Amino acid sequence: MDRTNLKEEVIKLRKQGKTYSEIKKNFRINTPKSTLCHWCKNVKLSKESQNRIQKIIFNNREKARATALAVNKAKREEYLKSIFQRNGHLKMMLKNKDIAKVVLSILYLCEGSKSLERGSVMFGNSDPFIINLFLYLLRRCYNIYERKFRCTLQGRADQDVKKLEKFWSKISRIPLSQFYKTYSKPSKSSAGKMDSLPYGTFDIYVCDVVLFLRIQGWTEKVKELIIRK
Repeated sequence: MDRTNLKEEVIKLRKQGKTYSEIKKNFRINTPKSTLCHWCKNVKLSKESQNRIQKIIFNNREKARATALAVNKAKREEYLKSIFQRNGHLKMMLKNKDIAKVVLSILYLCEGSKSLERGSVMFGNSDPFIINLFLYLLRRCYNIYERKFRCTLQGRADQDVKKLEKFWSKISRIPLSQFYKTYSKPSKSSAGKMDSLPYGTFDIYVCDVVLFLRIQGWTEKVKELIIRK
């Protein structure tokens, strides 16, 4: 088909409400869309044709977005997998008590109580992994009398308190008999957000002045080393 006839056919299909992609596919041509657009610049589309084209464009964008998300997710998962593989040896490093104490100190600097007046270890968080990591390091680094552990749980008024208590007892390996009364109240900041703090906030106490001072000693040393650098 010569260029003149091709142009006429393109205009005809455009008037029918066809997209430029559909037109290119119909004629199996490599003519740039910019050229097709130029040929059809004076074509007046009906409202129905305009709506059809806009709907197709929207659907194509949604498909492209979904594809891009899937590709990026796969790339991210592959990247994270490579990081885990390269750093698998770090888990073994935590068997070194000095390294474990440094990690524990950094955790405690972030989420632990530094009050000398309290004189006891207090650590709180809403993430089960962080709580689990803290207790793993604490038990590994120090000989702790398990009956000295005390816990408090704060949740929303709409949450199942008994279920939360059992959840945290399992995570912490601290019996429910050592839990203080759970405190729950409506949260203004999380009103209407059922996924806000799904496990509540969990606080751990160890009533041991000597342990508190030993952890404080390590945290002060870590701070000193960081400030020096």
